[in-house]
Amino acid sequence: NNSYRSYVNVGRDAVTWAVFAAPEFSLTPRTWCFPVFGCVPYRGYFSKRSAIETAVELQRQGLDVYVTGITAYSTLGWSSDPLLSTMLSQDETYLAGLVFHELAHQRVYVKDDSAFNEAFAVAVETTGVRKWLHTAGDTGELRRYNADRRRRAQFLALVSQTRDELSHVYDGSATSEQKRAAKMAAIERLRMRYREMRDSRWRGYQGYDVWFDSPINNAKLAATSVYGDQVATFLRLLDLCSGDYPRFFASVRRIGALDKAHRAEALKAAGSCDSRSNPKARSGESVADVLGSRRR
Repeated sequence: NNSYRSYVNVGRDAVTWAVFAAPEFSLTPRTWCFPVFGCVPYRGYFSKRSAIETAVELQRQGLDVYVTGITAYSTLGWSSDPLLSTMLSQDETYLAGLVFHELAHQRVYVKDDSAFNEAFAVAVETTGVRKWLHTAGDTGELRRYNADRRRRAQFLALVSQTRDELSHVYDGSATSEQKRAAKMAAIERLRMRYREMRDSRWRGYQGYDVWFDSPINNAKLAATSVYGDQVATFLRLLDLCSGDYPRFFASVRRIGALDKAHRAEALKAAGSCDSRSNPKARSGESVADVLGSRRR
């Protein structure tokens, strides 16, 4: 379509700023609801000052708050999105990934389920970049990109481990003071595990230092999980669709049309079964087709 065929210099490092918030003893982010886009776990601003003012007010309410700059966003095809100067902050591979990600939102978007939407878009982004680099014959950049994706998965695994630890703390019967101390200890263990991984497995790669050196709280952990928790399941679903994007998009649309509980069930099944264990798949119908047909 006509998206990304025009250019706008926004004159700053971010085009918008997103404010995430979560209770002091919960990893469930606060949501805000809007026409067309539905409910999302953040509030976006074109003004950094407005974002900071909102963050301060949420902190006054006792919430953990995280503010981050955004380099690109999608209008879901309602208008022709331009290429923004903020999207050119890194190399061509980064730019390609952003374009694939944002165009994916135009293909499928489920209201009130940001984790579903973002994981789907990340899956399209990741596989799209790999196919693009393979087609270009840039094996060196493909190796670098795959290494970056592995580090990303390991980073998300660290965060997930800490979220599990904190969930046990928050669900327990300890006092607020005890929970607060346990929360601080869990976050410090996260930083320690990161440093160990960076200095050993990653051989000193420092790409995530900024994330770990800045404050970490429930809002920041929740924001990170929105973009990472379900990605592996969508990648598995694409594999079950034999890498065929139109078929994949159709399957995701069918799963997205389910109510939220059945949608989660269908995604979980997509990540745990394969054609060897499914008689319908052996007869020519893929697991993706089976899952996608579970409309209630």
